[in-house]
Amino acid sequence: MLSIHHITKRFGTLVAVDDLSLEVREGETVVMMGPSGCGKSTTVRAVNRLVEPDAGSILFQGSDILKMTEPQLWQARKKIGFVFQHFNLIQRLTAAENVMLGLVMDGMPRETAYDKALDALDKVGLRELSERKPSELSGGQQQRVGIARAIAAEPPLMLWDEPTASLDPMIVREVLVVMEELARYHKSAMLVVTHELPFALHAADRIILMDQGRIVETGPPDQVFISPQSDVGGKYKELIEYQNTTTVGRLRQV
Repeated sequence: MLSIHHITKRFGTLVAVDDLSLEVREGETVVMMGPSGCGKSTTVRAVNRLVEPDAGSILFQGSDILKMTEPQLWQARKKIGFVFQHFNLIQRLTAAENVMLGLVMDGMPRETAYDKALDALDKVGLRELSERKPSELSGGQQQRVGIARAIAAEPPLMLWDEPTASLDPMIVREVLVVMEELARYHKSAMLVVTHELPFALHAADRIILMDQGRIVETGPPDQVFISPQSDVGGKYKELIEYQNTTTVGRLRQV
């Protein structure tokens, strides 16, 4: 499905991604985690060339994305859904119109595109709000529209770049629930950059931990977070233990 081989990306003297390689198999949910600035977002954005790596190769369905012409890249991007940190919705369009826009631009008849948009909105629990504009939706609802837009074309690969980072903590859970449902029942492979431990624990097939532009540990959640082999993994384990202890303590006080 997706094979990243020895990519490197520099911003001036800063090495954001340092000789990184990873694989994502069909239907697999891979979660990338690590401290801020470790290269997670740069890596996931390189997959569809929102960031241009300085070296390496990125094979998607057997073709090197980094060697594609603009028309070839346009065709490849149709098969890659992307959910951003920010909603990037067009304010004058309704939720349904935002979701169907890419389909219509790709030549799909409007009636068919509208039906697909409603189906996608239904999957994120927003079908009944399809005619509302972004200003009439909460932050969590707007992000769910962004997710619906990304899944409407049923892409074989989904990329997520910290999709809850810009949300109020009170509404993060509603987006995580949608993400977990998609990871569980959707056929797309998913490469997810997030700081959300609950999602990683519940939905990931594999965790990739990064630090200073490199992968420092990889494995299933129960391995990485219970018996970590890296300093970053150890810090996540401590965080999980602290959160569990704090929760139990508070429950005892109730």
